[in-house]
Amino acid sequence: MIERSPGNAYKCWLTYRRLEDEALLQEYQGKFKKILVAGKSPVMISIREELQAGLEGILGIEAVIGTEAPAEATVYIMKTDQEPVNKVVSAEEINKLTEEGFLLKTAVLQDKEVLIVTGRSERGLLYGTFHLLRQLQMGKEFSSLDYLSNPGSPLRMINHWDNLDGSIERGYAGNSIFYEGNELTANLERVKDYARLVASLGLNSVVINNVNVHQEETKLITDRLPMVKTIADIFRNYGIVTFLSINFASPVELGDLDTADPLAEDVKRWWKDKAAEIYAEIPDFGGFLVKADSEYRPGPFTYNRDHADGANMLAEALEPFGGILIWRAFVYNCRQDWRDLETDRAKAAYDTFMPLDGKFKDNVIIQIKNGPMDFQVREPVSPLFGGLKKTNQILELQITQEYTGQQRHLCYLVPQWKEILEFDTYAEGKGSTISKIVTGAVIPQKHYGFAAVSNIGNDENWTGHTLAQANFYGYGRLAWDPELPAEEITEEWIRLTFGNDPDLLKTIGKILLNSWETYENYTSPLGIGWMVKPNHHYGPDVDGYEYSLWGTYHRADHFGIGVDRTVKYGTGYVGQYYPENAEKYESMEKCPEELLLFFHRVPYTYRLKSGKTLIQHIYDTHFEGVEQVEEMIKDWQGIKDKIDDETYRHVEERFNIQLEHAKEWRDVINSYFYRKSGIPDELNRKIY
Repeated sequence: MIERSPGNAYKCWLTYRRLEDEALLQEYQGKFKKILVAGKSPVMISIREELQAGLEGILGIEAVIGTEAPAEATVYIMKTDQEPVNKVVSAEEINKLTEEGFLLKTAVLQDKEVLIVTGRSERGLLYGTFHLLRQLQMGKEFSSLDYLSNPGSPLRMINHWDNLDGSIERGYAGNSIFYEGNELTANLERVKDYARLVASLGLNSVVINNVNVHQEETKLITDRLPMVKTIADIFRNYGIVTFLSINFASPVELGDLDTADPLAEDVKRWWKDKAAEIYAEIPDFGGFLVKADSEYRPGPFTYNRDHADGANMLAEALEPFGGILIWRAFVYNCRQDWRDLETDRAKAAYDTFMPLDGKFKDNVIIQIKNGPMDFQVREPVSPLFGGLKKTNQILELQITQEYTGQQRHLCYLVPQWKEILEFDTYAEGKGSTISKIVTGAVIPQKHYGFAAVSNIGNDENWTGHTLAQANFYGYGRLAWDPELPAEEITEEWIRLTFGNDPDLLKTIGKILLNSWETYENYTSPLGIGWMVKPNHHYGPDVDGYEYSLWGTYHRADHFGIGVDRTVKYGTGYVGQYYPENAEKYESMEKCPEELLLFFHRVPYTYRLKSGKTLIQHIYDTHFEGVEQVEEMIKDWQGIKDKIDDETYRHVEERFNIQLEHAKEWRDVINSYFYRKSGIPDELNRKIY
């Protein structure tokens, strides 16, 4: 049985399990006994605490960790301008480091081999320390520890949709770790442990409340600011900057003004005063995140102003303090008439923000969802990426599984995110990928990077489904380095969470890497999306949103299914892309088949590249999806003896739920389309 005691699901990838390679263990025990961590600041104290815990767990030693060099120190953790680092690290190596980057280097100092962990900033040292512990846990040789790494983006953020009453919008792992009963949680130790998890991945910013800001949360910038300060004080020790989601109508809702018009002078003064009050309490406060004019949230449209007017007013209030204003691009008409075949929700963000390109202040960032709709299991990449060329922008992903099984189903999203990052926009010619846009390599920006909606709650294992921890881990690693292969990230997570056993690496790796395709197979086909029960978004309901106000239509009838978004015959959405992609999407024959129904209205008898008709493809994939879940369960059962009992039983329970619900999806989808089309399954399988 692997050394993973019950309750260790709480520790996630920071389990710090004893190294199993005895020879390597003895070598490392000798090399990590005496360590210099130069500095006494809160971040340096966090580094010492993490090292103490990590080395005790992985190596079974109580290392001597001093702020001044203990005699015979063999590990030095200090900034690049401190001795002896500046004697053994070359100027060329130092010049390669950015502000948050780190360098691990083995060197000879006073006739003994030492390990240097260095960076320009304390954050860099913190990230370097976590990287070192990660390498030790994975059993890497001492000689292979040399490594220089810089984050690809300056902003690597988590968005929490937590409410002060303790609930979490689209949360599937218990209640908030921050709030309970409209008060701050009493369990601040857990908030500290969360900060450790966040910092271990190099994430540097956290928004601590829901973008849908209700009455109590509106007070976080006034009466309840001490709650924010307490969280910020904990986060600061791990290099994490605290942000707040704010209510655009706060001046009105807090009873101070009768308008929130962004061009009104008293409104501008109100926000400047509030910013000053916040920064007086939290000098390193990050700034605001705003959802405006979206899904009944207030915004500048109320006053006949545009989004640049609204964002710039708030940015101006934050500017003297170095604060950032993040403005979500998730803006669309949520009162659409389903009979209207011309209005297209997919077009809305582009149509709203493209005319404003270049009109936003330097400290405004537009936060753009990966696709034009809403975190579906499959949708195209938003054409705003590459479209906006004079505006700061960050990519918004969703770690929480709102439309991908809600952590009752396993759906490992790193392969999906890799596809998004590798998508070529052609904004500056071939090679203008999303990855290069969010790392500032293609379109010059002052601020750029990543944001993702958290899947964290106060369940013992943090994420509801223990294997869903891999999604949080994978997001953090991609935010640091979007070029990392999905397979490498997956292997890291398995090694850190379950150990280095080859059978575990192979089996859990297979389960994770196949799970997105599996989930897609038994849910909505070929990019059409939705087909979920309204409101809570769990389980199949093909027509659940078909006649609603939300712009979420599949248009299925007796002859076919899909939305025509072509320029020639449809809504014209395709025209928002650069010609290389527009030409591909405009043609039914050239369109990637996994997105076929998103871009085209397709007859059930249309033959795909496989030679199958569309309707047969729908039947086959839904039967295959269920079979793949059955195989997933069989694979998990095959490693039972290598997983601790608690984790094994928990995951098996989730898989059994997934199997039953996959069957429900299969039968509902197949029966719906059989009844619509009247075309039977060629294999005569049971359809109702």
